[in-house]
Amino acid sequence: MQLAKPYSLNLRGRLTEISSPKVMGIVNVTPDSFYAQSRKQTAREIGEQVNKMLDEGADMIDVGAYSSRPGASDVSPEEEMNRLARALDIIREQHPEVIVSVDTFRAKVAQECVERYGADIINDISGGDLDPEMFETAAALNVPYILMHMKGTPQDMQKAPCYNHLMSEMLQYFAERIDRLHLLGLNDIILDPGFGFAKTLGHNYQLMKHLSELHTLGLPLLAGISRKSMVYRLLDSTPQEALNGTTVLNTLALVQGASILRVHDVKAACEAVKIVETCLQSE
Repeated sequence: MQLAKPYSLNLRGRLTEISSPKVMGIVNVTPDSFYAQSRKQTAREIGEQVNKMLDEGADMIDVGAYSSRPGASDVSPEEEMNRLARALDIIREQHPEVIVSVDTFRAKVAQECVERYGADIINDISGGDLDPEMFETAAALNVPYILMHMKGTPQDMQKAPCYNHLMSEMLQYFAERIDRLHLLGLNDIILDPGFGFAKTLGHNYQLMKHLSELHTLGLPLLAGISRKSMVYRLLDSTPQEALNGTTVLNTLALVQGASILRVHDVKAACEAVKIVETCLQSE
């Protein structure tokens, strides 16, 4: 068992230390995200959700306007940006100093969110595969970049995911993209193994069992497990009933050194962090 190693990120010109695991609260400004309670569209709903998450201890907020659930409908860049702009306006007005991550695979959307609305982090579910300009754009913006593992697109990624050796292929996937980003001058990279993205139920639990192997890449890990199908399909339940299973998996991720938990339920995640830290740091 291990706690996350200390890392530092350059956030808007400030060197920010990640000396203990952080909690990232999810704000979905979409009408179709898989977990219905996470959908926030009006200004009041968005403001209340962000306030609640920060009150419960969130260290950062991740805003997404394009549902990446399997089989989700496509959303135009214009609609995605309109949704994000509405949310980012509210967040920046009420909480100008909060760390904001923007969940998009489109380079131009990411650029506008950073330059116009002060987004601090780009969270790209496609690992640069869905927009050939993303890596160059992220490097030019000089903001931390969340590099996620996925094969295909949200529309087809779950049709027949297949691997000869899951962890070896993931390590190769990440190593190749990390090299490309480093050559462009981008060094603040966070790895997201992509639980639930182009992976069967078995793949997800194999990945969880071997999550610590990704530390060989020397970068912070983000675990995004919250209320996903790897919980409710295994337990024959629903996303609404998946909080307990999510907390169990978040705990397993923490003891394998995850640096960031991306969650819908901030209070439960913060409690998991506190308990795991206390346990692993005790004499």
